[in-house]
Amino acid sequence: MEKLKKNQRKIHRKITAISAIPLLITIVSGTIYSILQALGVDAFWLIKWHTGNFGIINLQPFYSIFLGIAIYSKPSQNLIN
Repeated sequence: MEKLKKNQRKIHRKITAISAIPLLITIVSGTIYSILQALGVDAFWLIKWHTGNFGIINLQPFYSIFLGIAIYSKPSQNLIN
């Protein structure tokens, strides 16, 4: 039973780290774009990153949904205890 909980925690940590990546990209790109815009620099590519368009990989149709799930998902009680 204890080994099962340890495995669940490891999986939870990996999923949490993976779901944090898009959140960090959105926060950082939005912040940098705002600062550069105030300085008069046009960095439209940052807005593309901010909305999930990463050049070859275009996640724009799903990016907002994924961010919403990552923000509002509730951790399972089994993984916490």
